[in-house]
Order: sequence, then C-alpha cells, then structure tokens
Amino acid sequence: MNIHEYQAKQLLARYDVAVPRGGVAYTPTEVESVAQELGGPVWVVKAQIHAGGRGKGGGVKVVRSLDETRDAAKAMIGMTLVTHQTGPQGKTVRRVYIEEGCDIARELYLGMLIDRASSRVTVMASTEGGMEIEEVAAKTPEKILKVAVDPTVGLQPFQARQLAFGLKLEGKQVSAAVKFMLAIYDAYIGLDASLLEINPLIVTGDGAVVALDAKMNFDDNALFRHKDVEELRDEDEEDPAELAAARHDLNYIKLNGNIGCMVNGAGLAMATMDIIKLHGGEPANFLDVGGGASREQVTTAFKIIMSDANVQGILVNIFGGIMRCDVIAEGVIAAAKEVSLGVPLVVRLAGTNVDLGKKILAESGLDIVAADDIGDAAEKVVRAVKEAA
Repeated sequence: MNIHEYQAKQLLARYDVAVPRGGVAYTPTEVESVAQELGGPVWVVKAQIHAGGRGKGGGVKVVRSLDETRDAAKAMIGMTLVTHQTGPQGKTVRRVYIEEGCDIARELYLGMLIDRASSRVTVMASTEGGMEIEEVAAKTPEKILKVAVDPTVGLQPFQARQLAFGLKLEGKQVSAAVKFMLAIYDAYIGLDASLLEINPLIVTGDGAVVALDAKMNFDDNALFRHKDVEELRDEDEEDPAELAAARHDLNYIKLNGNIGCMVNGAGLAMATMDIIKLHGGEPANFLDVGGGASREQVTTAFKIIMSDANVQGILVNIFGGIMRCDVIAEGVIAAAKEVSLGVPLVVRLAGTNVDLGKKILAESGLDIVAADDIGDAAEKVVRAVKEAA
C-alpha cells in the first residue's frame, strides 16, 4: 500500500524524524489559511499524487506571497499531472501539501528497503539527492552507499556514522544524521514498511538534517497490525480493477499487453505470462485466483480481465489441486455469458475434476478453445488474437 508524502511525514514525525512544518489542503482557500498559520516568507506548494517526478510536471511550486500560494493551488487542484511514473494518462490532483521553505545547503538521498539477496533491511545513501536512484545506479553506481542491517540488533550507531561520513557530512551534521537515520529505521520497522525513501534528504544552512520529501510503501500483509496506516489508503490513486480484485481476495496487477490471464498460483501465473511472450504475445495482467477460489471469485476475476479495453484474448490456465477444475469452468461460463464475451478464449485445465470441467465447458455453447498444455494454450491464444486483429 502506498500513501501520500504528507501522510508519510506525519507518520515519521511520530518517530521524531525531522520534517518541515506543513499542512494539507483541498481548496485554494485552505492553502492560504495553512500558509498564514505557518508564516512566511517562503512556502512550497506540492501536488499530492502517488508518483514521483512531480516537480518536472508542474506539481511543485516555490511561492513567496499568500496570493502566489492561492494561485499555485488553483493551478494544481484538479489538474491532470503527468510524470514519468504516472504514464501518459497522468493522475488527477485532488489535494496539495503546503510547507514552510527551507534553507537548503545540500541535497542527499536516503532509502530503506528489503534486499532480497541478503534477506535484510538495507540502508542506501547517496550524495546525489534529488535524482532518481535508478538513474544514479545506472550512471554512477559508486555513489550509492549500502549498509545491510542485522535484524537481531537493528541499525547500529556506528553504521549510521559510516553512512554519514560517506555522505561527506561534518561536525554536528554527523550527529544530526545519525539521529535521523536511527529514527528512520525505527519508523521503517515499527510500521512494517516495505520501502522508505527520503529524496531529497537535505542539510540546512545551520547543519540540521531534514526530510524534504518522503515516500513510504507498506507490506499489505502487515496492515492488520496498523489500522491507522490502513486508514490512510487513498483509493482515488489506485487502479479500480486492482481495488475490485483486492475486495474479492484476488491478486491482480494490470499490465500493458492485450492477452488477459487467469491462473491459480503466483508461480504458474508468472510462467504463463512468460510463455505468452515466448510465443510472441503480450500479457495484459497478472491474475492469481488462489488455490481455493469460489465460483463467485472466478466470475469476478473474469469480469476484471474484461474491464480492460486492451484485452483482445483471454487465456485461462488452471492446474487443479485444491482448486477444482469444474468450479473454474462454471465461473468462466457464468462470467462469459454475463459480459457477452467477444474475444477469443483459450482454456487449459488439468488436475482435480478435470474431466468434469472440460465437459462443462464443452456443453456450454460458448466458443471456447481447449488446450492440452501450457505451451499449446499460449500458442493458440496468441494465434487467435493475431487472426482476430
């Protein structure tokens, strides 16, 4: 789960992480009121969307009067902000964050995530603040410092000092940075975050270390422990199909292809997408219905796939263990009839009740192409889509 910058800063402040004072607003009038409360002479108005690169798209403005704060808010609220992370469709700005201006002496980068290779929380830091960390990794990887944290003892002060020295901090900046990093780590662990990124992390003219921006993602599986965090979810920022899938306990991620996939099991779903590409096609989604989906869940999954206007063919690939092939067949038929299926449908079934499942599909009266195995299924759906184009 993702949250907005202002929400991340509110959470970090609970852990004594240094952040600028600010407030969220939904109208230009509210922005002006927040600015008056903060006091001038400089403020920054930031569009709040779940995407980076806001500044390049006109979503971050430095202003020096109350009139300018109101004008900046008028321009941002309701605009479609397009960045390299939103895609060409952009995202609608529904709220802005206004915060006090800072005396920026240096811009740095600090991030925390799980390194799958070491299975440990890894702290990354760089002198290249303000840049995309992927760009830094590609062009100047030597400028990225990394420290792996032992989970039994947590981030240690000496490790934080090591990073601070690597960032070329001096004097009281070092102690400020150590305090900041230890607090950030406590927040990361305490909130079950999956990513915490401060970019830029700034050093002010008087040597303070402050989070000028903040991005936080959370492990969905741990949200039951953090109801306050779960309440921060902004469904306007999420894909409607992915939201619908989550409500029915389905794992769905929209992709850019034209062949919809419905599979049981994450590993099989990944293999199905790979073999579609191997045969020259492009998967439109990842969709795992799980090991014990009901007919209703299968029907919902099918409808979600069909809600994507880019889908020109569907591949259902089920290996029935706990999941019964007849349940899948009934769900597919119910959904296909309900949405008036108008694209090629290829179904491969194997496992529990496979003969019954195939019989149900064969007697459905629907134009369904049966496949013998995963390779045969991928070849048939790619060919069908190309022939229908």
